[in-house]
Amino acid sequence: MISKLIFIALLVFTQSAWSTAKIQHWQSQQGTRIYYVQTQGLPMVDIRITFDAGSARDGDQFGLASMTSSMLDTGAGDWDADEIARRFESVGALFGTGTSKDMAWLSLRTLTDKALFDKALDTLTTILTNPAFKEKDFSREKKRTLAALKHREESPGAIASIAFSKALYHDHPYAHPGMGFVETVAGFTSSDLIEFYRQYYVAANAIIVIVGDVNRKQAEDIAEKLLKDLPQGTKPEPIPKVPMPVKGHRQHISFPSSQTHVLAGLPGSYRKDPDYFPLYVGNYILGGSGLVSRLFEEVREKRGLAYSAYSYFAPMYRKGPFTMGLQTRNDQTEQAVEVMMNTLKDFVNNGPTAKELVAAKKNISGGFVLRFDTNSKLSQYVNMIGFYQMPLDYLETFQKNVEAVTVESIQDAFKRRIKPELFQIVTVGGQ
Repeated sequence: MISKLIFIALLVFTQSAWSTAKIQHWQSQQGTRIYYVQTQGLPMVDIRITFDAGSARDGDQFGLASMTSSMLDTGAGDWDADEIARRFESVGALFGTGTSKDMAWLSLRTLTDKALFDKALDTLTTILTNPAFKEKDFSREKKRTLAALKHREESPGAIASIAFSKALYHDHPYAHPGMGFVETVAGFTSSDLIEFYRQYYVAANAIIVIVGDVNRKQAEDIAEKLLKDLPQGTKPEPIPKVPMPVKGHRQHISFPSSQTHVLAGLPGSYRKDPDYFPLYVGNYILGGSGLVSRLFEEVREKRGLAYSAYSYFAPMYRKGPFTMGLQTRNDQTEQAVEVMMNTLKDFVNNGPTAKELVAAKKNISGGFVLRFDTNSKLSQYVNMIGFYQMPLDYLETFQKNVEAVTVESIQDAFKRRIKPELFQIVTVGGQ
C-alpha cells in the first residue's frame, strides 16, 4: 500500500511543483556541499549522497569503484542484505546505489510521515557510514560480477563500446569500462573495497541533494544526521585533462555476427563547457533527435543502411565522448561509414539550416519540463548541478540559453571542436 502511494505521488508531480522551486545551497563544517529544493504537495522526499568516487578513481584496479558501490547494501551495521531490504520495504522506501565515470551515489526515496521517514533515514545512514563488507558477501558479489563480465564478451555492442573508449582515451582514467575486466576483478580482495570506501566515501568528498516536501530546518537535520558519523577525509586531486587525438584511426574487431556495430567519435564536451549549448542544439539536429535528424535521414531513410543512426555528447568532468553510431549488415559497413562521415563533414562545414534550427529549438523547449517532472528526476538534475558546481539557475536559464543559439554559433563550435579527420572509428562484426 505504501509503495502504491509513492507511485501515485510520482504520477501527479507536475510542472507547477518545480516552477517555483529554487535550489538552496550551503556547506557543512566537514566540507560537504548540500543542495536543497522544497517541492510542496507530495508527502515524499528524494535524497542523494554523491561522491567523487566513480570508475575514474579505480587506479589500475579496474572495476573497484563499481563493486564497492554494489556491496554497500549487502550488509551494514547488524543487518544483512535481507534485513536491509525488509526495512526499506516495510516503509515503502526505494533505495539504490550506482556509479558512473565521475561519481558514485546512494539514493533514497521515501514518504515524509515521521515514523516511516525516520526508519528509512536510519537505514540509509547505517549503510552510508557502517557498511559491513563481509567476506561471504564479497565472495558472492565477485562471482556475480565475473559471470557478468564473461557474458559481456558475447556482446558485440559491449565489445565495440570498450574498444571505442580505449581508442578515445588510451591510458586516461576514462578509458576503461566501469565494471572492469575479468583479469582485474579476479584479483580483488575485500580489503581492496574497504580501502577504497575509506578513502573516497568521506564528507569532504561528498555532496548531498535533498528534494521534496521538507522545510529548510528538516533538510539541515537530514544532512547533519547523514554526516554525523562520516569521516571528514580529504577530496582527491582532480581527474587529469583529456588529451585530444593527433590523427584519425580505424579499428575492426572480427565477431561472428550478421550485423556490424559502428562507433565513431572523439573526446567532445565537458559539463562547464562554454560551447555546450551550440554543441547540444547542433547535435540535436545532426543525430540527437531520432527520426528527424540528419544522420537518420541520410543513413536510414534515403539509403536503408541501418535501422537507426545517432550521435550524442556525453559531457563529464573532463571531455566526455562525442559518439556517432549505427548497426548495419556486414556487407554494407563501408558504405554506411562513408555516408555517416560525409553527413558529419557537411554539417561541420555548412552548419544547419535556419529551418532546422527553429524546429530543434521548438522540440527541445517543448519536451524540457518532462526531463524533471518527478521528484526523482529533479533530484538527479540538482545532483548534476551540485556535483559539477554549475550555476544554481541552470534549469531556469536552460531554455533561454537554447534560444540564444544561432546557426552561426553552431557552425563555429562544430568547426572548432569536431574534427572529422581526427575521428576514432571502431567496427565490430563479420568480415
